[in-house]
Formats: sequence, structure tokens, C-alpha cells
Amino acid sequence: MILPELQKGRLLRRYKRFLADIETAEGEVITVHCPNTGAMTGCADPGSVAYFSVSDNPKRKYPYTLEFVETAMGLVSVNTGRANALVGEALAAEQIISLAGYTDIKAESKIPDGGGRFDFLARNAKQVSAFIEVKSVTLYTENGAGEFPDAVSERALKHVHALKRMVSLGHRGVLIFCAQHCGISRVSPARSIDPAYAQGLEEAIEAGVEGYAAGCVTDLKTMRIDRAIVFSL
Repeated sequence: MILPELQKGRLLRRYKRFLADIETAEGEVITVHCPNTGAMTGCADPGSVAYFSVSDNPKRKYPYTLEFVETAMGLVSVNTGRANALVGEALAAEQIISLAGYTDIKAESKIPDGGGRFDFLARNAKQVSAFIEVKSVTLYTENGAGEFPDAVSERALKHVHALKRMVSLGHRGVLIFCAQHCGISRVSPARSIDPAYAQGLEEAIEAGVEGYAAGCVTDLKTMRIDRAIVFSL
């Protein structure tokens, strides 16, 4: 993935979920859009080095977007919307081994007999369907461990139930945790934060839903999934 041109600054605060203040290299304080609905624990500390992009869309109230934050354990892409694009590129390149051969890929597929959408629907040459949901992981705990979610998420649990239902109908249900924190080497559910999600995920895995995790690398000009990492309950 080619990233937009980034500018460097210092994160002052993140507030109202979708806003953050950054001091630019020139000393100007600007308000930027923060494309992350989570708690951003560990990657929104005041004083952190931050990178932001600039939009030329005149209709945007906030032309700047917070993209990356530096932490002691690695760079973090806090733009959760990029996780889908990263996984989409990896799927198209057949980089995700468990889904190699699933080359008919449709993004934002409606959940059959249910509200909302899955991130992807992929089919192989035999027309076997794999319903795929992607989750961005930015919460780093310790020793390379990452957890999801970083705040209670009823929406994430709803997707787990929907994937479980797809498996019961004879399809593949796949959950991919995309670690946008470059220091994360393994992912597990955040039981202490959202025990309902952790329990629902465990039940779904037992019912046949597949769980995988992928790690990312970036040079702040490009970003890509470069490896499979451990997923465990």
C-alpha cells in the first residue's frame, strides 16, 4: 500500500474520539481527524511523535488526518480503515496461505440474512465461499503481545456471531486480526477488557470459525502485511 505523504509533529491530546491536537514541526497547533473508534491505549500518549496526512478535499472540516504514532515498542498505524486495504492487498496476492486460491474477492459483502456487512467475501474455483472479517489491532500489552479489542465492542461480537452462522450454513467464516502496531508478534482476545467478546470468539472458533493474525511493516511511505503471526485464545 502506498501511503499519502506524511508530515511529522507532536501529539498533544486525543479527545472526543475522532479529534486530536498536534503541534507541527513549525510550532503550529492543529486539530486533526482521528480515524479510530477505540481507546487507543498506549498509542495516544501526549508528547508522542505523530505523523499526519493532508487532504485537498475542500469539503472536509478537518483537512488533516492522524496516521501514525511512535511508541517505545514500534510504529502504530492508528488509521483503522487501512487494515481492510492491507488485508485486501494480501488476499489479492494470495499471501494469506489459508485463503490461497480464493481469487474472486468482493469487498463490503452484505451479511446473508442479517444486518451489516462483512469486510470481504472470497470464492475459489470450486465456488466455495469464505466470509472474511478484518480487525485492526493496536493494543500492545507486553513482550510482543497484542490484544483485541481495546474497548468493549458490541459490533465486533455481532460479526463473530455472524461468522459462526455462516459456518453453520456450510461456508467458511474467517477472522483476520491485522496488527497495525509493528511491534506486535502475537494476538489474542482482550478478556479483561471485553470478556463477552472473548467468550463469543472462543465459542465461534470451537464451532469452526477460523482465526488468523498478520503483522505489518512500514517505512512511512508504504505499508504492507509481511508475515503471519500467532493467533491464540
